[in-house]
Amino acid sequence: MGSLLVGSSFAKSMAMALKIPLIAVNHMHAHILAHFIDEEGFDKPEFPFLALTISGGHTQIVKVNEFFDMEIIGETTDDAVGEAFDKTAKILGFPYPGGPLIDQFAKEGNPKMYPFTKPRIPGLNFSFSGLKTQILYFVQKNVLENPNFIEENKADICASVQHTIIEILMDKLKMAVAETGINQIAIGGGVSANSGIRQTLKEAESKYGWKTFVPKFEYTTDNAAMIGIVGYQKYLHDKFADIDVVSKARIEF
Repeated sequence: MGSLLVGSSFAKSMAMALKIPLIAVNHMHAHILAHFIDEEGFDKPEFPFLALTISGGHTQIVKVNEFFDMEIIGETTDDAVGEAFDKTAKILGFPYPGGPLIDQFAKEGNPKMYPFTKPRIPGLNFSFSGLKTQILYFVQKNVLENPNFIEENKADICASVQHTIIEILMDKLKMAVAETGINQIAIGGGVSANSGIRQTLKEAESKYGWKTFVPKFEYTTDNAAMIGIVGYQKYLHDKFADIDVVSKARIEF
């Protein structure tokens, strides 16, 4: 929250001093609209499309009707997918942030070596707290039997965990496509940098007949360009903020 207050105070001061409009940006809007940054070789989705926003703090399926007409149709009821990756990494003794390390080791492992149970959450919502607990107990049990279990099997553990998380995400996406009739899927957020998720989504084009959109790698984690594209679109649409706008750590769409 502190960084938001500093940034917004600076922006307000600049807007007042230079007598220019103030534009407020929703961080999660920015992850979605990063797909509209002009980049050679990267197509832009057409409205309406479904956006899967996955990060350390968010896991959402968003129906995007227009640039600023978005509706969350599914979200996590507890932990975000990024937190599931990072907590798993912590259990395995990896340094923070551990998500990229799980992705790295998963490339060398068998994704079906250790089957984990997927949570049964109704509708399009997600849950990852139970999976984290399941992984913790699994590792603790096996380390008791073999103190070197993690080191000897880290590639297979990471591959199995990543495979389970990707299946959870894909199951909900398939439900969302069936319910909405929209088969254009775009991903955004820090966890969309995961190579397994990116590959699975691209394979869905031929497997399910979807049109999928995976952002350029540097536009997945938090970056200035994604904020800029929202500001640009808001400027074009005359969506300016009042000087008394308040920063919020979490805000509804």
